[in-house]
Amino acid sequence: MKKRTWLICAASLIMILLLSGCAQAGQAPSGPPTPSYEPSSEPSSSPVPEPSSEPVPGPSAEAEEEEGLAGIVNRMTLDEKIGQMIIAGVDGTVPSARDERMIKQQHVGGIIFYKNNLSDPASVVSFGNRLKQWNEGHPVPLLLSVDQEGGRVSRLPGFDQLPTAQEVGRWGRPEAAGELGRILGEEVGAMGLNMNFAPVLDINNNPKNPVIGDRSFGSDAETVTGMGLEVMKKMAETGIIPVVKHFPGHGDTETDSHLDLPVIRKSEQDLAGLEWKPFAEAIREGADAVMVAHILFPEIDGQNPSSLSEKVVTGQLRDKLGFDGVILTDDLTMGAIVNRYGIGEAAVLSVQAGTDILLVAHEYANVDAVIAAIKQSVADGKLTEDRINESVLRIVRLKAKYNLEDKPAETPDVSVLNGQIRTMTNQFSTKTAKE
Repeated sequence: MKKRTWLICAASLIMILLLSGCAQAGQAPSGPPTPSYEPSSEPSSSPVPEPSSEPVPGPSAEAEEEEGLAGIVNRMTLDEKIGQMIIAGVDGTVPSARDERMIKQQHVGGIIFYKNNLSDPASVVSFGNRLKQWNEGHPVPLLLSVDQEGGRVSRLPGFDQLPTAQEVGRWGRPEAAGELGRILGEEVGAMGLNMNFAPVLDINNNPKNPVIGDRSFGSDAETVTGMGLEVMKKMAETGIIPVVKHFPGHGDTETDSHLDLPVIRKSEQDLAGLEWKPFAEAIREGADAVMVAHILFPEIDGQNPSSLSEKVVTGQLRDKLGFDGVILTDDLTMGAIVNRYGIGEAAVLSVQAGTDILLVAHEYANVDAVIAAIKQSVADGKLTEDRINESVLRIVRLKAKYNLEDKPAETPDVSVLNGQIRTMTNQFSTKTAKE
């Protein structure tokens, strides 16, 4: 785990205040200072439960840090908390006034970039730097995310083509998968981003699948688990947050959820015997974030797709598999959702189900609708602020674990990584051909 300086400072300050009752703390620990933060309105009325204020001899660093996290969430307004639960898309290749509004006024906690937002490395870095600048003064840094899987799902410009997951799976070498994960992480980090929606842990067990195919490491759980976890671990080592996807498993579908709602008629026992296996192992190995797919499983929940289903998100992923990290939806603007739900309705259902981050990848009006719907649901009592606090605490904890900062990035020299991509491809594809 990386050093989390800004939270350690916050935790230390809180502990000193509690123990001494003084108006001012002593000298802060070394490292960057805790970001100064003044709420835009009165603090929310539903505080995050914090550890007891009674002095405890020799508090651990972990306890101090957790107390600092709770304090950060406590000082946020409801609007700021709701914003943290959204990763939003943007239009064009340059930052706009609408992007500034999302960050400064709506407090959106993350941005996703697609290929049409990324024209060249210099513009990618410039775009991200401006977003970070607009986030100055906010309690926690931005998540800047992208889909960079390798193969046909490669958004970042300037880099040579990486092999598909299917190719890496066929090579059968965990070290090749680890090298793929490292390079993916280095690519994302070089552009000033910090979260990657990869690796795919879906098992490609349906040849008619229109959306997964060569994005999967294979058609059996052992290959997908072995290769996928190497990618996840090595990517995390570069400081980039890996998001494993698409729980409970998108491999056995014949419908593209971008267009309509897939239906998989499998029982929980069937899923546990195959589709769950890579995800279960990833969770045991420390996965930090999981994306949930838009798929209807009538044997489990006959009404709501998995991304909006409490039986899937909480019942399966949280309770059965024991995952307490950050849960994200797939894009809520996909046909599987918007063809059946209003986007505000879908967002509320998803949060009720246990989701932490809502991915709203297209159209600023959709972000407005999601924020308004969640806020109204809190006012109506459909969602409690305590429930919101649970998610925001997980999000802040994730950002702290990876020591995210809104520091500007420099335009990268892509030639070094491109040389490594060629070396990796030649090395492992040649070995496989000889064998």
